[in-house]
Amino acid sequence: MKRGTNTTLIIAVLSWAFAPLAAGDTWGLPRISEKSEACIECHKMEDPGLYQQWGSSKHYGANVGCYECHAAEEGDPDAFMHEDALIATIVSPRDCARCHETEATEFGESHHSKGARILGSLDNVLAEVVEGNRDMKTPGFPEGNSAAAVNGCWQCHGSQVKVLGNGKLDPATWPNTGIGRINPDGSEGSCSACHSRHSFSAWQARHPDNCGKCHMGPDHPQREIYEESKHGIAFRAFKDKLNMDSPKWVVGEDYHAAPTCATCHMSATKGRPATEDRPATKPQPITHDIGMRISWNNRPPVSVRPEQSDKKMGLAGANVNWQVRRDNMKEVCLSCHGPQWVENFYVQYDALVRLYNEKFAKPGKELYTLAKPLREVPVNFANAVDWSWWELWHHEGRRARHGASMMGPDYTHWHGTYDVAKTFYTHYVPELRELVEKGLKAEAADKVAAAKKLEAKLHEVLHSDDHKWYIDKMDPEEAARRKSAAEEFKKRYDK
Repeated sequence: MKRGTNTTLIIAVLSWAFAPLAAGDTWGLPRISEKSEACIECHKMEDPGLYQQWGSSKHYGANVGCYECHAAEEGDPDAFMHEDALIATIVSPRDCARCHETEATEFGESHHSKGARILGSLDNVLAEVVEGNRDMKTPGFPEGNSAAAVNGCWQCHGSQVKVLGNGKLDPATWPNTGIGRINPDGSEGSCSACHSRHSFSAWQARHPDNCGKCHMGPDHPQREIYEESKHGIAFRAFKDKLNMDSPKWVVGEDYHAAPTCATCHMSATKGRPATEDRPATKPQPITHDIGMRISWNNRPPVSVRPEQSDKKMGLAGANVNWQVRRDNMKEVCLSCHGPQWVENFYVQYDALVRLYNEKFAKPGKELYTLAKPLREVPVNFANAVDWSWWELWHHEGRRARHGASMMGPDYTHWHGTYDVAKTFYTHYVPELRELVEKGLKAEAADKVAAAKKLEAKLHEVLHSDDHKWYIDKMDPEEAARRKSAAEEFKKRYDK
């Protein structure tokens, strides 16, 4: 955290200002500080939009001004002198933690704050190499950078902000409000990714559109899935009844007509009394760790439990198992739905994840590992089989799983399992067969051996119960059941 004489004073003042006060007292500083008054005097003329946004914010009502957020100390990497004040352009989560310590701590333990770690992953190879080049040269990147990564990946996931000095930030890394932005002070994340400056509106952060900047598109279309779902339909019909400006905004208490993304993943609940078929549940406070109500991590090729991925990232969530997280989400669901509805939903959801994992993801991943030594070009994304496997899990498989998790039937099926199956059977398997055929004819013994291993595994997969229909070896009893069902359908509906 930025420490020193000025900032220590700010922390002390704000700690006093936001301590519990007696009835009838107000919240915040007793007045706008002289430093902030100086900022306001100029910026209300130079940046009237910024000034108006701040003027409508709770910060304004609490007399928290420009300086209280932007104050810096000597030695801070991004500090610079501006009109006799040492400030920083970037307000990082560490700065916000001066007043919002709980929120900043929770956010820091979330996957959101780690979004920029994608910069070293296979995803970024696409934007940097396959899609891009090094044509974008800046002072911070004299060797060049990919404009596709800078304008695409980094704007959602965040980038490592590079400081040029005297208040200047490298244009490849700023502007940037990526959720996992790596800040000059070493902190990870951007609070303004959701709480857009300078109004920092809770109403806006609670609105589904706020999440849609990043959670949309072919590989993670949560925004589109929500719009398709009954939840999204209800939101559009009743959004004027959701009391979204309420300071506490407790589901089932302040509103009940529809949920938003924030409702399910972050917002406070009122708890439920015990009934004959359900134990009592405790109220949940607002959380800024969006993983604490998620019971599957559907990002990787094979879905895993969230505590597994938290452990890999070194997050505290490694100690919170998926059953606890599911109970947290169920408590949210019970604010509007009955226990049977909630329990049965999870039966459906788990079945879809299991179907994807067992039928396509696990065998597909094993097959790809065996196929790698047989690729014509030993470079990722240089072979058709690379693209087929990538899109099967990264795009189509995610859509299917996310669709089921949010009750979007079209994304679960037509944009999900249908595409998964089509890619698997009409692209992936034929490409694997071609690699086997070429490998068996190779002169190198290691290629022949690799081809034999892939051939054996492909034979095993295609002769399994899940796939043997594809080679015309469906179990006779299953074939008879399907024929009987078809005949019954025709009998019922043919006129």
